[in-house]
Amino acid sequence: MKTIITTNKAPQPIGPYNQAVLVGNTLYTSGQIALHPETGELVIDSIEVETTQVMKNLKAVLEAANMTFENVIKTSIFISDMHTFSAINSVYAQYFDEATAPARETVEVANLPKFVNVEISMIAVK
Repeated sequence: MKTIITTNKAPQPIGPYNQAVLVGNTLYTSGQIALHPETGELVIDSIEVETTQVMKNLKAVLEAANMTFENVIKTSIFISDMHTFSAINSVYAQYFDEATAPARETVEVANLPKFVNVEISMIAVK
């Protein structure tokens, strides 16, 4: 059985999906982009600022499921330009202990929703 996880501390979905789905002890988050949850505006002043907003949105979704970044076992990062990988990785690294960081892939794609530069999704386990 699945439980839908929602919070007003992260952006509301912009399509027919939910912020996250909990199945048993496993949480599957939808990809988050740098939408500010209160204004609905994109936060894209720089790739670092954009990535920070994405991580804040993911943190809010994790917290809504009573989890933290420590529960994350897998992330998927989609970026529009592989040249921004280092800057994205620098921000991302602030949220994880390197010794226990989750598995991950980073993929360059042609376009992302609202033509943002980064989108991240996660799988977490209690």
